[in-house]
Amino acid sequence: MIEFGRLGGQANGSCRVQYGETTVLINATMSAHQKQVDYMPLSVDYEEKYYAAGKIKGSKWIKRETRPSDEAILSGRVIDRAIRPRFNHNIRNEIQVVATVLSFDGVNDPDMPALFGASLALMTSDIPFSGPIAGVRVGRIGGKLIFNPTYKERSESDFDIVVAGTENKINMIEAGAKIIPEKDVAEAIAAGFKEFQDLIKLQNKIAKELAPKKKELSVFTHDEALVLAVRNFADPKLEKTLYAPGKNKTEFYEGLGQVKEELVNYIKTEYKEHPELGKKIDEAGSIYEDEIGRIVHRNIITEEKRPDGRKTDELRPLNAEVGILPHSHGTGLFNRGTTQALSILTLAAPGLEQWIETMEINLTKKRFMHHYVFPPFSVGEVGRMFSGGRREIGHGALAERSLEPIIPAKDKFPYTIRVVSEILSSNGSSSMASVCGSSLALMDGGVPIKSPAAGIAMGLMLDEKGEKYKILTDIQGPEDHHGDMDLKVAGTKDGVTGIQMDVKVEGITVEIVEKTLAQAKKARLEILAAMGKAISVHRPELSPHAPRVETIKINPAKIGALIGPGGKIINEIIEKTGAEIDIEDDGTVFVTSVTPEGMKKALALIQEVTYEPKPGDEFDGTVVSIRDFGAFVEITPGKDGMVHISEMSNERVNKVTDILKMGQKVHVWVKGVDDMGKISLTMKGPR
Repeated sequence: MIEFGRLGGQANGSCRVQYGETTVLINATMSAHQKQVDYMPLSVDYEEKYYAAGKIKGSKWIKRETRPSDEAILSGRVIDRAIRPRFNHNIRNEIQVVATVLSFDGVNDPDMPALFGASLALMTSDIPFSGPIAGVRVGRIGGKLIFNPTYKERSESDFDIVVAGTENKINMIEAGAKIIPEKDVAEAIAAGFKEFQDLIKLQNKIAKELAPKKKELSVFTHDEALVLAVRNFADPKLEKTLYAPGKNKTEFYEGLGQVKEELVNYIKTEYKEHPELGKKIDEAGSIYEDEIGRIVHRNIITEEKRPDGRKTDELRPLNAEVGILPHSHGTGLFNRGTTQALSILTLAAPGLEQWIETMEINLTKKRFMHHYVFPPFSVGEVGRMFSGGRREIGHGALAERSLEPIIPAKDKFPYTIRVVSEILSSNGSSSMASVCGSSLALMDGGVPIKSPAAGIAMGLMLDEKGEKYKILTDIQGPEDHHGDMDLKVAGTKDGVTGIQMDVKVEGITVEIVEKTLAQAKKARLEILAAMGKAISVHRPELSPHAPRVETIKINPAKIGALIGPGGKIINEIIEKTGAEIDIEDDGTVFVTSVTPEGMKKALALIQEVTYEPKPGDEFDGTVVSIRDFGAFVEITPGKDGMVHISEMSNERVNKVTDILKMGQKVHVWVKGVDDMGKISLTMKGPR
C-alpha cells in the first residue's frame, strides 16, 4: 500500500509505504540555499522506533531512542548507495532523506519498502532526481529463488542478496552467501533486477499522474575557459606523474601534489587581476581532479594502461604473515600493494557472546564478531581518533558477513570469537584486506574454519557513452577514487561469501556483473594461494595464551543445584578455580579456564555438585546437622544425605552425639536414593 499527502506535509516529498503490516514513512527535504562545499550534500537517515515493534527498551532511566543500531546504519547506507548516483552531483543544496519505521510486523523487513519509498518520495517531490530506482531482496531455498523473503525464510536461505537499480542498469548490490558459486549468485542478481522492474513502472505511473514540477536549481558548473587553461597546463604534467614507473604511494601523491601546486601558481599569475581569485583557485583544483579522472579513464579504455603499469586483471604484490604478535590468540598480517591490514583474534568463554536487541531483532546472542578500525594515519592524514563511524560499521559488517560462513558451529568450537582488523595502511580495498588478514588470524589461532576466505575489490572504467568498458582487478589510488564502480567480492576457493557494489554512474549491466565476478574469482584464487604460503590450514592447537573450553552435559534437573541459592554454589566454584562457567537450558555446561589446573578443579567440583549418587558409592563427608534420629552428612558441595542412628555402627547407639559431632569428617556409603532424590547413607560399609 502507498499513501501520499496524509503524513509529513512540510517535506518536499513524502509517502507512506506498507508491506504486510510493516509501515515506513519516507520524507525527502531539500534546503533552499546552496552550501559552500565541493560535493553534493546528500544524507540518508534510517530511523528504527521501538514502538513500531511494540517494545519499550533502554536503561532504567532513559527510554527514548538514542544512537542508531548498526542494523539501522547499514539499512541507511543501502538506501544512500542506491539513490546517490541518480542525482546531479553538481547540486550544492542539502538533500536529506529520512525513513522512519512506524510499524514492524516481525515478518517483513522494512528496508526494501524504505528503499522503494525513498525513490518514490523523491520522484513525487520538486527535488531534481533522475529516478526512479527500486530494489529487491533475493533468497534461495531448495534451489528455488524467493523475492523479499521473510526473516524465517532468510535464516534457511543459501544467500541474502539485495540488488537495486534503474530501468536499465544495476547500481547497488549487498550480499552474503553460504559459499555459493559465482554462476548462481549472478543468476540471482539477474532475477532480482528483472523482479524490481514492476516497481520501476509503478513509480513512473505515479509520477506521471502527480506530475510534480521540479525546482530549477542553480547548479555548479565550471568556467569553460578555466577548464581549457587547466587542461592545457596540467594534462602533460599529469601524464608524466600518473604513469611514472617505480614510484611508491608517497612519491606518487607527492608528485600529484607538486603538479597541483604548480597549477595554483599558474592560476595566480593568469588570473591575478580577477576579483574572485580565491574562488578561481578552488575551482581549478576541482577541475584538476576531473582531469585526473578523464586521463585515467581514457588510457585504460583505449590502451589498457593503468597508472602503476599492471594489466587489467593483475594483482598488486601480495604478502601474508601470521603469528607476529607474541601474546595474542592469533594474528594475521596481509599486504596487497600498500594496503595493509593487521587482524588480531581473541577467543573467550561462550558467556561473553554479544547480546543484541533492536527494533527488528529480539534478544539474541552473537558469538562471532568482526570489527574494523580505520585510523587517519592509514592514509597519511591527521584526524580525530574514534571508532564506530558509519564507514567502520559498514566495512566491518561486510567483512563479518564474508567470514561468517567459514566459522565452525558452536557445538564443534564453543568459543566466543572476536577479530579486530587494524588498517595500518590504505590504498584501495582495505575491507577486503581485512577479510584476508582475519582469515589468517583465525587459522593462526587454531580455529577450525571450514576453508580460508579472501576478498578483492574490482573496478570499472566506462566511456562517456557507456558503451566501451574495462574491468579492473585490485583497484587503488586514482582508479578507486575516479572509477565508475567499486565491487568487492569475498569468498573461498569454492564460492562467494560476500559482495558489495557501488557505482558513480547510472549503473552496470548483468553482463558486466557476470564478467566481474568471474575475473574476481581468478584474483581470489591467486590471493588464497599467496595466503597459503604463510598458513594453509588452521593450527592443530590453540595458542597457549588462549583460554580452553571444556563441555560437559548434566541432567537439566541438576542446573538448580549447580547454581545454588542466589548463585552461591556456582560463584564458589568460580572463586575457587578462576574458571568461567556458562550453563544452557539443555544441561550443557561450558567451562572456560586459562590454566589446566583451574579447568581440572572446576570440572571436578561441577561433577561433585551435579553427581547423582548410586547405592554403594562412598564419600568422605562432613556432618552438617544432627537430629535425634540421625545426622545429615554433606557428601558433595550442596548435597547431603541422612545417616539414620541405626546405620552409624554395628553396635547399638543410644544417642547420635555419642558417635558424631558437628563438622566431623566421616566416611559413608550410599545406601539408597528414593523417588524424591533423598539420599540415605550408612557408616556400616557398602551394601
